[in-house]
Amino acid sequence: MEEIIQTLLKFRNERDWEQFHNPKDLALAINVEAGELLELFLWKNPEDANKDKIKEELADVFAFAFLLAEKYNFDVKEIVLEKIRKNAEKYPVEKAKGTAKKYNEL
Repeated sequence: MEEIIQTLLKFRNERDWEQFHNPKDLALAINVEAGELLELFLWKNPEDANKDKIKEELADVFAFAFLLAEKYNFDVKEIVLEKIRKNAEKYPVEKAKGTAKKYNEL
């Protein structure tokens, strides 16, 4: 992940784009790119979505998420693993297995 973040920062800095990458705008960019990802599935069966375009839009979401994490000096691996631990507490296997119910409905 560090290689990805450093490559993103190099790309951004070579273009003097850090001035546009404040936390608010990075969060907005994640939302915009997630919307473009969703659009690939609109009005079609999931298996009919273009996988190459999905890959591109997903990469955009990841890229902006990594840049936002970097702004706050978050360790991506650490915060994702911590969230998984929290979700494991909210969704114990014996209650959550096979259901899409929210934790407060289990």
